[in-house]
Amino acid sequence: MAGLTSYYGQTVDMRATPQRPDLVAKAIVPDYRPGAHTGSLGPTFNSGTLFAGKYRRSAFIGQHALWNRSPPSGYKVIFVPFAKCVPAGPPQHILTGFLNSDGDAMGRPLGVIMDAESGILVADDAGNKVWRVIPDNLAQHAANP
Repeated sequence: MAGLTSYYGQTVDMRATPQRPDLVAKAIVPDYRPGAHTGSLGPTFNSGTLFAGKYRRSAFIGQHALWNRSPPSGYKVIFVPFAKCVPAGPPQHILTGFLNSDGDAMGRPLGVIMDAESGILVADDAGNKVWRVIPDNLAQHAANP
């Protein structure tokens, strides 16, 4: 891409032409790295009340993954805690199980949004499904009324 002169802050991308040292000098490092080759898409911030405590005002991110990566990375939904509007800790797995025991993809999370009751909706474009995720204590109550 013409004019793209750095990636990840001030790391110079020598493939780009023409070089723009003025833009490289202004580049900043992102606040959060979701991991290489994870295809992190459709982040959403929890502004609801269903996921309380540490989950409030933090991010849920679908990791679509790259189909040709070995070993596989992604294929899950992660939670990233935030404090004072910046990432504040390592990611935690929220929804996994998209790979079978042979490492074949059974699904690939894409977009992540909150529904009207603040449950997490996850679009799965390989499994052709929309998953709804709610806290364990609510799922157990719904299964055993």
